[in-house]
Amino acid sequence: MYEKKDKKPSETKSGLTSLAELGEFGLIDRLTRDVRHYHPDTLKGIGDDAAVIDAGDKVILLSTDLLVEGIHFDLTYMPFKHLGYKAAVVNISDIAAMNGIPKQMTVSLAVSSRFSAEALDELYAGVVMACNKYKVDLVGGDTSSNVKGLMISVSIIGEAKKEDVVYRSGAMPGDLICVTGDLGSAYIGLLILEREKSVFQVDPNMQPELSGFDYQIGRQLRPEARTDIRNLLIGTGVKPTSMIDISDGLASEVLHICKQSNTGCRLFEAKIPIDEYTKELAKEYKIIPSVAALSGGEDYELLFTVKQDDYEKIKDVAGISIIGHMTALSEGKYMITPDGKSIPVIAQGWDGMRAK
Repeated sequence: MYEKKDKKPSETKSGLTSLAELGEFGLIDRLTRDVRHYHPDTLKGIGDDAAVIDAGDKVILLSTDLLVEGIHFDLTYMPFKHLGYKAAVVNISDIAAMNGIPKQMTVSLAVSSRFSAEALDELYAGVVMACNKYKVDLVGGDTSSNVKGLMISVSIIGEAKKEDVVYRSGAMPGDLICVTGDLGSAYIGLLILEREKSVFQVDPNMQPELSGFDYQIGRQLRPEARTDIRNLLIGTGVKPTSMIDISDGLASEVLHICKQSNTGCRLFEAKIPIDEYTKELAKEYKIIPSVAALSGGEDYELLFTVKQDDYEKIKDVAGISIIGHMTALSEGKYMITPDGKSIPVIAQGWDGMRAK
């Protein structure tokens, strides 16, 4: 949880830049540095949860995700139906993070011959289940053969009124930092599944010990998108000044908002909402519970900021926690511990380019 100094990406023996050193977001910055927009209806391109396209009174929201076997999911413990459901939900979550309404989805697969048609039936059953729950139309996609493994690409279209869209870039010093739900349980669920996988690899006859961990495992295998928050906030008369979904860990996401909004932040460790049993399990794994929330990822809750003037409107809303405030950029990005220590916030969560 200590801040790393910026350094020049390392080079391989061939003199080429290592992708692992760049990291996912460094690679995106590098690949898109020369991107230009030619159409005035492109209101927002790369750099948010979804692209924003002008459509008259409304805007169209576009987002896409690529999930790769062995990197983003492990079929040892991920049922196909859960995988399909999760692949859909993580995209629906991107639209929720823009304060929009998800509407249409496409799903594309690259699949090897080791998979049966019945397995893919289950995968699509999960996608359809998510689409039915969130009222999203599955409108197309593509299929291709793959030399090894399974890849899933999901694209989603949403919409919102222009005045309702929330970007990552709208936070101001003094704004309150809020999160929905609780954080860290998905990561603990992953640790439990990985533990049982290790036991299975040693002795395939052993039955997994998963009883009592339903909440944590459910958060990992079958997350939900917080599409309910849009209407909840409308009911309180509050519009967030910035918002993002928590896919890579609280630390990573608050730093995205800081970067896009050109601000610093203060998080208060004691205010971060964490399920009580998740706290106990984190300690069993010798993990500080707040580290699971800051760096674990895959909670798919929403992180957003609101004006200080909205404090009275939001302070007692069930399921929303105020965990800090934004500061001037010059004041840095810190978490305050219960004993008053200031610890720099850094992103140590999921990074697909560094995953092994």
